[in-house]
Amino acid sequence: MAKNPATTIKELTDRLNGSLGRLSAQQSADIEQSPPRTSSGFSTVGQKQPVPYREKIQKISAEVVDSNPYSRLMALQKMGIVKDYEKIREKTVAVVGVGGVGSVVAEMLTRCGIGKLILFDYDKVEIANMNRLFYQPDQAGLSKVDAAKQTLIHVNPDVQIEVHNFNITTMDNFETFVDRIRHGSLTNGKVDLVLSCVDNFEARMTVNVACNEENQIWMESGVSENAVSGHIQYIEPGKTACFACVPPLVVASNIDERTLKREGVCAASLPTTMAVVAGFLVMNTLKYLLNFGEISHYVGYNALVDFFPRDAIKPNPSCEDSHCQARQKEYEERKTLEKPNIVSTPTHDEPVVHEDNEFEIVLLEDSEEGTATETATSSNLASGLKYAYEPQPNVDQRNDQTPAQIATHDLLISLKDKLIEEAKNKRTK
Repeated sequence: MAKNPATTIKELTDRLNGSLGRLSAQQSADIEQSPPRTSSGFSTVGQKQPVPYREKIQKISAEVVDSNPYSRLMALQKMGIVKDYEKIREKTVAVVGVGGVGSVVAEMLTRCGIGKLILFDYDKVEIANMNRLFYQPDQAGLSKVDAAKQTLIHVNPDVQIEVHNFNITTMDNFETFVDRIRHGSLTNGKVDLVLSCVDNFEARMTVNVACNEENQIWMESGVSENAVSGHIQYIEPGKTACFACVPPLVVASNIDERTLKREGVCAASLPTTMAVVAGFLVMNTLKYLLNFGEISHYVGYNALVDFFPRDAIKPNPSCEDSHCQARQKEYEERKTLEKPNIVSTPTHDEPVVHEDNEFEIVLLEDSEEGTATETATSSNLASGLKYAYEPQPNVDQRNDQTPAQIATHDLLISLKDKLIEEAKNKRTK
C-alpha cells in the first residue's frame, strides 16, 4: 500500500533540514579551525609559525597562467620597460617605520617580489590605526613589525622578512640599525636602499646620520599633520642635500595655518594621501633598483588641488654633519676622476665672434647647478614648495635687517640647532 503523500513530504523535509544542519555545523567547525582571512591573504594571529598558502617559487617566470603571481610583473620586461626584472629578487630594502605609509610600502614591495625586507618599528597596532591601510582589527595589540610579517609572508612567501621591534634613536638600537644597513642584505653585505617612513624629526635625523656615516642612499617620505599633502625625497650622500643640509621641504597647502584648530585635536590622517605617497615612494624605489625611468629627487603632493611640485636641492658645503661634508668631498673627487677628457677637433670654419655684448649675456652649461647655499630660500624653490623654516641668511643679507628681524632669525636657527643636537645626543642616553 502506498504511503500517504503528506507523510512522505514531511519526511523528506525533515531529512533535508537535518542534512542542512549537519552541513552548517561542519562549516562552522572548519571556519573555527582555519585562520581568518584578511584583505592581504590569511591572518595568522596567534600562530607562532604561519604557513604560507603556496610553496616558494625558485625561479620567476613570465608564463601567463592563473597560478603565476609574477606574470604581470615580468610583462614589464617583455614590453621593454625593464631590462631585467628578475634582479629584484636580489635586492634588500630596509623600511624604517611601518605605519600608514611604511606598511603599504612594505606590502607593495612584497607584491613586486623584492628579495628581502628589513622592517623597523617599536609601536603596536591599535584600533585607532584602522582608518589607514594594511592592518586588520584582529591584529590590535601586536607589534607592527610582527603583524606586518604575519600578513606579508602570506602575500608572497618568496620574500625574506626580517623584523626589529625597537626604537632606532637609542644608542644600543642605533648600533644595531647601522649594523643591519651594513650587513643586512641577502649576501650579508650592505642593503640596497633605506626607506624612511617615520613621522617625527628625531627619527628622520637618526636615519640621516646613519646613512651619511655608511654612505647609504636612502629615500625619505612624509605626510602633513593636516593629511592633505605629502612628499618623497631621494637622498644620495654627497650628491644631494641631506636632511641636515637645509630645512626640510614641505608642500604649500594654501591653507591659512592660523585657521587650523589644534587644541585637543590629534594629527589627521587619510588613507588616500598615505597611499599616494607610498605609491610614489615605491615607484621611485623600483626605478632606482631596476635602473629604468627617471628617479625623482623630490616630489610633493597637494591633495586639495592635485598638484605635484618637483625640485632638486644640492648639498650644503657648510652642513653641520661632518659625514655629509666628507661625502661631498668624495663625490667631487669621483666627478673629477670620471670627467671625460674631451679633445676639441679644429675645424676649417672660423667661429663667429660677437665683439659687442650690449646686454652682458653669459651662457652657462646645462650641468651647472647651484649649491644648497645658493638656493636655500623658499622664493627660489619650485612652485608649491617651501622650507619648513627659513635658513639662516648670509651676513650681507643680515645687514639689511632690523635688530628685531635678526633676533627672530637667530631664534629660529637656535631652535633648529637644538632639535638636531637632541637627535644626535639622544643616541648616547
